[in-house]
Amino acid sequence: MPRTVLIPGSSEDARVVAAVDAARNVAGLGTDVRATLAWCVEVGREAPPVGGGGTRELWELLASTAALDVSAARMLEPHLDALSILDQASTEKADDRPDLERVHVRPGSTWGVFAAEAAGKRLQAVRDGHDWRLRGTKPWCSLAQHLTHALVTASVDDERRGLFAVDLQSAGVRPHGGPWFARGLPDVVSSDVDFDDVPAVAVGDGGWYLTRPGFAWGGMSVAACWWGAAVGLADALIAAASSERADQLALAHLGRVDAALWAARAALAEAADLIDEGRSASVGDRLLAERVRSVVVTAATLTLAEADAALGPAPLVADESHARRVADLHLYLRQHHGPRDSARIGRDVVAAAGG
Repeated sequence: MPRTVLIPGSSEDARVVAAVDAARNVAGLGTDVRATLAWCVEVGREAPPVGGGGTRELWELLASTAALDVSAARMLEPHLDALSILDQASTEKADDRPDLERVHVRPGSTWGVFAAEAAGKRLQAVRDGHDWRLRGTKPWCSLAQHLTHALVTASVDDERRGLFAVDLQSAGVRPHGGPWFARGLPDVVSSDVDFDDVPAVAVGDGGWYLTRPGFAWGGMSVAACWWGAAVGLADALIAAASSERADQLALAHLGRVDAALWAARAALAEAADLIDEGRSASVGDRLLAERVRSVVVTAATLTLAEADAALGPAPLVADESHARRVADLHLYLRQHHGPRDSARIGRDVVAAAGG
């Protein structure tokens, strides 16, 4: 059983311990979508929002979940992200809070965040008096067939995208069942959703979602999941290196992974402190997020490669938990865009240097 993951300097927060203990008692955690989402709802009642003073604890929770089951973390992260977004909107827009009752939000609602874009697919938000309607197709909508609600980005004009809360049970919402041939995260189906004149509630002004600091912070919440998943995989390297038959190569594989994961953990911990102390803007929230995500994805990619080299094919074909973790993490890491994301870091560094 993977150990509880702790970011250095963080106390064992009771909410994290309780959530992870409860996860261990969920039959079909990560594979039974309904049961896992029910657990996500319970976790969301107590989980701290990102940027609210408990960012370390939030990322510890996500990492600990991913160390236990990557698919479960992939379901939990967007649910908590949506709750954080709604909390931030309610705080910043106190005089114009989104009226979520109009889209039938209830305490047991399950949330996704649908913000991806794809060529040839466009979701348009159209004013209808004081209300909004969504028309078009949104790509890469994870778990749309299972969730009750989502925060969805849609074009409000030629330049801006707004954020809208939507009841996914509304008439006119048609999730596609695929295609989804993924071997990793097979139960977290991400596909198109058609919206045919669907009522929606605006969350913040046009463009608010993408320009608020929390947008970058949410990207680091995903990185916390990547890191926790890699830590869970590193447990197999620890077991192999602890064997009486282990040689220097086994220790070398483990040593490289441990150093990389330690550096990634330090990056997450420092970023959490900067956010909660109100100092992340001094670095630049987007630059901070891109740096953290780059460090974590490099460590997680190294962990996958070292595990393959150290353990060989046997656990990939004979150990269901290990094989699932490897496949899940490999696909999850594709949320990082490789050289394109690295190029953004370069551009931000040049801009900061006055170039």
